[in-house]
Amino acid sequence: MADTTDDRPSSKVARLIDEYDLEGLGDELEVRWTGDGVERTSLRDLADYFNRRILEQALIDAGLSALESDVASTYRNLTDDDISTGVRTDTRNRLEQNGIDVDKLESDFVSYQAIRSYLTEYRGAEYHHLTDEEKVEKDLQSIQRLMTRTLSVTEERIEKLRETGRIEAADFEVLLDLQVLCQQCGEQYSIAEFLEERGCQCQNA
Repeated sequence: MADTTDDRPSSKVARLIDEYDLEGLGDELEVRWTGDGVERTSLRDLADYFNRRILEQALIDAGLSALESDVASTYRNLTDDDISTGVRTDTRNRLEQNGIDVDKLESDFVSYQAIRSYLTEYRGAEYHHLTDEEKVEKDLQSIQRLMTRTLSVTEERIEKLRETGRIEAADFEVLLDLQVLCQQCGEQYSIAEFLEERGCQCQNA
């Protein structure tokens, strides 16, 4: 759903997406919140994510490093209650010396309530609470994706080590067998079988 001007209520988040030229961020926030195909993100975490994207764009516009680590540490220095006054002041001074209006930047940071209003009132998004069956299926898919990724990375690393002469290996195949062992009865299951059966049969008997 596009962030266009119409009869919808005003939204600070929508205005900032346009102001900072963050096209596509609205769609991403909605997907992350509703959990449509991805692990669901809380409103508080979405607010932090949104604020870091604003900070990232401000750093880019000022010609500063916008590496993820730099953005995260700068955001933490500006917002974390545990940060000392000295560190916070040094961070603000560094940003201001590079032409960033820190007062405006901080006023642009949004709360989780603003994110919620944007998603529900401005975009009309709804969070669908997953049933037990949907949650189990979703988590199984996540585990299977991780297993596929682990296999791919392992094969790639072995291949590179072989190509550079660091190991000796002929044709190979990487096998990943994830098992769940019930320590009460000793029964062993594949992860898919364990989740599909909703746990061990000794507990379901």
